[in-house]
Amino acid sequence: MQNIIIDKPYVFVPPHRGAFWPVVLRPLLRPYLSRAFGVTTLEFHGVETLRAALRERASVVLAPNHCRPCDPAVVNLLGAEAGTPLYIMASWHLFMGKRLTAWFLRRLGAFSVYREGLDRASIKAAIELLVEARRPLVIFPEGIITRTNDCLGALIEGTGFIARSAAKQRAKSEPGARTLLVPVALRYRFLGRLEASAGPVLDHIETRLTWKPRGDLPLIERLQRVGNALLGLKELELVGEIRAGGIHERLARLIDDILVPLEAEWKIKRRERDVPGRVRSLRTAILPDMVEGGITEAERARRWEQLAQLYLAQQLSLFPVDYLAGSPSVERVLETVERLEEDLTDVATVHRPIAVTVHVGEPIEITPSEQPAAALMAEVRSRIETLLGIRTQPAIEPARQEQESR
Repeated sequence: MQNIIIDKPYVFVPPHRGAFWPVVLRPLLRPYLSRAFGVTTLEFHGVETLRAALRERASVVLAPNHCRPCDPAVVNLLGAEAGTPLYIMASWHLFMGKRLTAWFLRRLGAFSVYREGLDRASIKAAIELLVEARRPLVIFPEGIITRTNDCLGALIEGTGFIARSAAKQRAKSEPGARTLLVPVALRYRFLGRLEASAGPVLDHIETRLTWKPRGDLPLIERLQRVGNALLGLKELELVGEIRAGGIHERLARLIDDILVPLEAEWKIKRRERDVPGRVRSLRTAILPDMVEGGITEAERARRWEQLAQLYLAQQLSLFPVDYLAGSPSVERVLETVERLEEDLTDVATVHRPIAVTVHVGEPIEITPSEQPAAALMAEVRSRIETLLGIRTQPAIEPARQEQESR
């Protein structure tokens, strides 16, 4: 499990508002993207849309898809193309690692959000920054890194809530000033040789499974063999048997095997529709006592085990149905290799060279009148999908009709 959960009292990390450091650090972003993530080519489309919003001093929320860890750096370069620094809402755990990393994040405009509870400080700061309208605010509405460029995850309605709240306040302080929610699509392309890049990763995974590496087989077949083996091992561990059926049916059942008993134990009354939402609800219930203390070491260890199971359930949900069906693109195959390696080792090999194209969509104007956040995010989803040129694959939805009918 990656170190994304912090069992310490949350302390809001505010953004650095100065304009000096974003300008100084900007030249480092392209070399950083190349060295750390293999991104060597960047193209930007629709930047004039953002420039026009800045000229009229509109409040701007940029809402990009979030398929790779390098997305924040890519979006920062979009700001550079438009001639503006950005504010970026980022998970609190990113500020709790290396001090130098936290320093760079803040200087580039990032501020924290606590995803394991209601973070009023972060929401208030986001709204205030939008009302000031000095820089665009970036919120990744998926909330997690999916590693599926051809499939959007569920979008968190909080993005729409923040935009709508800012629009109301801005209308009171500056009648006529606009608040805009701008969809942004990040499209990645792998420019290298897939077999040469992904083959050694599968060799390593097969060796860890005590198999002889099967470089003689097609990549898709190797991925299917490895995926079935890893899923079977988890089924044996958690339910005592390797189940029959298709891989996605088995994934859905295993996710419910993990989540349903925990939802019963922690008395989760309102079940979210998507797996990441269900995981967030459970983390919100499990973590407070761990942060405040007063529980035994045995109970703390038990809850850490539950958190590890929640992480597993979320990772399992990020394998879209039929993502490798038919003749999948090079990128879909590579993303699946990266996901399997990351789930097994917590680290994904950097594959290079990668090109990214950033498409800025037409803004959605947020009016002061009531606009349901769900409807706003549905429109954001539709526009990002259009910019990406995709039809979203259905997310894994664990069978839950029986529970919902009770």
